[in-house]
Amino acid sequence: MKIFVIGTGKIGQTIVRNASKEGHDVTIIDSNAKIVNQLIDSYDVMGMVGNGASLEIQKEAGIQSADLVIAVTSSDEVNLLSCYVAHKLGADDTIARVRNPQYLKQLQFMKEDLGLSMSINPEYEAAKAIARNLALPGALNVETFAQGKMELVELRIEANSILSDITLIELASKVKIKMLVCAVVRGDEVVIPSGNFMLKAGDKIYIAASHQDLYRFFQKVSKIEKLRSILMVGGGRIAYYFCQLVEKSKYNIKLIEHDHETCRSLAERFSDVEVIEGDGTDQAILESEGIENIDAFLALTGVDEENIIISMFAQKRNAKKIITKVNNPNLNIMMETIGMASVFSPQEIIANQILSYIRAKANKRGSNVKTLYKLVNERVEALEFNVKKKGKIVGVPLKNLKLKPNNIIAGIIRGNEVIIPDGNTSIQIDDSVIVITTDSFLEDLAEIVG
Repeated sequence: MKIFVIGTGKIGQTIVRNASKEGHDVTIIDSNAKIVNQLIDSYDVMGMVGNGASLEIQKEAGIQSADLVIAVTSSDEVNLLSCYVAHKLGADDTIARVRNPQYLKQLQFMKEDLGLSMSINPEYEAAKAIARNLALPGALNVETFAQGKMELVELRIEANSILSDITLIELASKVKIKMLVCAVVRGDEVVIPSGNFMLKAGDKIYIAASHQDLYRFFQKVSKIEKLRSILMVGGGRIAYYFCQLVEKSKYNIKLIEHDHETCRSLAERFSDVEVIEGDGTDQAILESEGIENIDAFLALTGVDEENIIISMFAQKRNAKKIITKVNNPNLNIMMETIGMASVFSPQEIIANQILSYIRAKANKRGSNVKTLYKLVNERVEALEFNVKKKGKIVGVPLKNLKLKPNNIIAGIIRGNEVIIPDGNTSIQIDDSVIVITTDSFLEDLAEIVG
């Protein structure tokens, strides 16, 4: 595919890295010559220095032949204008990053005229991820498939946990819940486990099931009760969207923000949120606002290092749940080794959404990628395929399909039914099929069969 990326911030760089790795013809456009040249040197991509919304620049870059244009500059208006111009020039599909809450309702009204195939909002998607995470307190991270019908959760097995020193067959017999442990990370090793695999303390495991079954599972294995009190540091867009999403919940929320105007705006918009003007990295303020007694701590400032430091402080004060925003992938890896918090990156969330769109558009065969998540520092992929045509995997019991090594079918969604498959289960047309794999670049479900 011929892909143009307008904007070379963190999201743009992540998209360029992944799309070029997957063999697409990528061209970048940005006014920052230094970053454009760095990306050209680092990846097999073309680049042009200039204003991505300019008609002349887009013509010179050849955007009229684009299969997909992705505009992810820091300006919503530039992104929308870039997509509009590209659409008028003949680009097949366009995606724009739009972050302003005031534009959300207008986008549906204007989408067709602007030629938008998709709009993305990193902060809104991050807020949804936080809300999902808080709903399952025992999980480190929660990913969803089929519009929330099925979830994939990540958790770490603690010492003395009932999950430690037990085989997966024994676990299924013990908890009696429809679920599947579909990946295990032990040290530097990633395993797609069989039923005889024995779990150990320190393992990080990924479990697929419906939300209801996962909630029941955590009730049996986790000591963390339902969360009520939340202390947030950082009053940016993620905090705004999160407060909006949980307005009708029973959370008791305190929010610390240093900017006076932001505090005033948040206090006026969310009457049930206690907004405190102050420095959220100040130990005295955190203690005065009761950090020792809160259930969940959210570090949402714009500085990764600040988020990590205050999360470490919250851990020392025994916060039951810690959620930390970290955009720098190198710092993210460091947080993985500490294992102290649920770590998320808005950039990675959006990059996964765009990459799944790219794979679906690139594939013209029997099943399309609807959802994609990169896990374990991009060493594992969780994909949702929509089966559209009859092929060699449709209607055949799974026990008769020879799956390639390190691939597992974690779940099947058929209508409103969530199926944890066994050997007698077969895939049908219109199913959504969840696959966990250590292979890369899967575009079609049939690729998992040898």
